[in-house]
Amino acid sequence: MTYDVAVIGLGAMGSAALFHLAQRGINAIGIERFEPGHDRGSSHGESRIIRLAYFEHPSYVPLLRRAYENWRALETLSGENLLTITGILEAGPPGSPLVACSLEACRLHDIDHEELEGRAISSRFPAFHLPESYRGVWQRDGGYLKPELAIQTHLRLATAAGAETLTGTAVRAVTPTPGHIAIDLGDRTIEAGAVILGTGAWIGDLVPALKRHLRLTRQTLCWYRPKTPAPFAPGKLPVFIVESEDDAVYGFPDFAGTGFKCASHRIGPVQLHADDARATPAAEDAAPTDRFLARFMPEALGGLAAMKTCLYTRTPDEDFILDLAPDDPRLVIASPCSGHGFKFASVIGEILADLATTGTTPHDISRLSFARFG
Repeated sequence: MTYDVAVIGLGAMGSAALFHLAQRGINAIGIERFEPGHDRGSSHGESRIIRLAYFEHPSYVPLLRRAYENWRALETLSGENLLTITGILEAGPPGSPLVACSLEACRLHDIDHEELEGRAISSRFPAFHLPESYRGVWQRDGGYLKPELAIQTHLRLATAAGAETLTGTAVRAVTPTPGHIAIDLGDRTIEAGAVILGTGAWIGDLVPALKRHLRLTRQTLCWYRPKTPAPFAPGKLPVFIVESEDDAVYGFPDFAGTGFKCASHRIGPVQLHADDARATPAAEDAAPTDRFLARFMPEALGGLAAMKTCLYTRTPDEDFILDLAPDDPRLVIASPCSGHGFKFASVIGEILADLATTGTTPHDISRLSFARFG
């Protein structure tokens, strides 16, 4: 079989890319080695934060504006509720880079925001007990996405528009030839004019030149049963990121009745390959969030309800890679996202469809190139 474009990996970015290709009438196929929404990578876990002001770098803000538009358009087209606005609180001690860089993004891009001090934060959001010296920035547009549902929705609409999908199918090799790109599926080979490589933690297997620049880390997600549930309910608790002297912890209101979810953003244990056995989370994995909650949100510590792990694929500078492969522009590199990419999936899917079909995109992705690694 021959396709215009093949998308390898149907997680956050691949599912969105397949959707955008299908909406344009492109003859496309998506290939996933597991089942979409699986828990072996980083596109699972009930919720992902979305925020407009971006402390990582202000240049992400235009992409985020488009991402919000595309998420809302996807909701309208599908009838699904994918994005919920709660507002977002980002806070930290005096001199906090998190707060300073979010404020810089707000000012550069004229984003509606409010600056708060520790006492005002604790008064407005009773779940928090922050020191008076802490400072925060409140953005009304922050909220959360439902990752598994978002992937399912992108794929459902992609197949409805004519795209094909293969799940439970591993790609053994991707081989460019003069006339097409051959994709080895083990029992057969298919051909495509262009290939989008969105395999997340497995990207190094298909792009060996990228592998030495990447680091895989095992991250732990925790759900707690609060001693006093009311302050952690939707409408009372926003999504948040709070930086302390030695950590940064993010969290969500208990919108699904599964508990209050929070996690440390500190770099977790390194894993050599995505297929290596991943340790089941243990009590010591919850220690960073236990310490944070005991200090700043003590009413959350009513018992640990659940724990899961995900796998971050990190670049040295923690920025994404969205680019044409340097040795063949028919190959589009669509990862990794260093643990903060899901919110962008709706716009990255659009960008990947652009790159695979025209070799360029109107979106500014210049700082996300492969070339920066030399």
